[in-house]
Amino acid sequence: MPACLCVVRHGETDWNARGILQGWLDVPINDLGREQARQLAGSYAPFGFAAVWASPLVRASETADIIVAALGLPPTSLHDGLKERNFGAQQGVPKARLAEQNPMLLRQIVGRDPAACFDGGESMNAFADRVLAAVREIGARHGGQRVLVVVHGWVMDVVTRHVGGRARDAILGHKRKNGESIWLDVDGEIIAEGHRP
Repeated sequence: MPACLCVVRHGETDWNARGILQGWLDVPINDLGREQARQLAGSYAPFGFAAVWASPLVRASETADIIVAALGLPPTSLHDGLKERNFGAQQGVPKARLAEQNPMLLRQIVGRDPAACFDGGESMNAFADRVLAAVREIGARHGGQRVLVVVHGWVMDVVTRHVGGRARDAILGHKRKNGESIWLDVDGEIIAEGHRP
């Protein structure tokens, strides 16, 4: 029986608000991000999640932990495969500075173009492979259960392309907001768009 995964983007950080690229840098959620997590917990109460998984980066794990505490769920499990894309030398760079230094890269980032190349960062294929492997692994562990998975914006992009049957290099043109979710049915190797219960 397939697992039903609710994949949600973490709460807001100060760097989200200020337009600074985070990647693998560990930036905590801010007051608004904590409030977003509490609101998510309230909206998720009826779904009866059996488990919560998150990226080990603090903005995702803290969001998950707030939801876990509010709903009385088992402790959050962490999975490295759910981490944000490694943005290499561009991590910690404000988008305003990037607009001056590399306007083409900024356009790619804003347009959610997977062709964006980051100096010393992760390739799109390596990133997508690890994200989809993590989603499949979590699905395999939780067949027939509902599971909450707290991740990052570019992780959401990989999942969106995959379930929509789009190529890995398809440009999405928009990003998921903090706290926005997508529901998946995961059955073995198959990851399909699911429906909110």
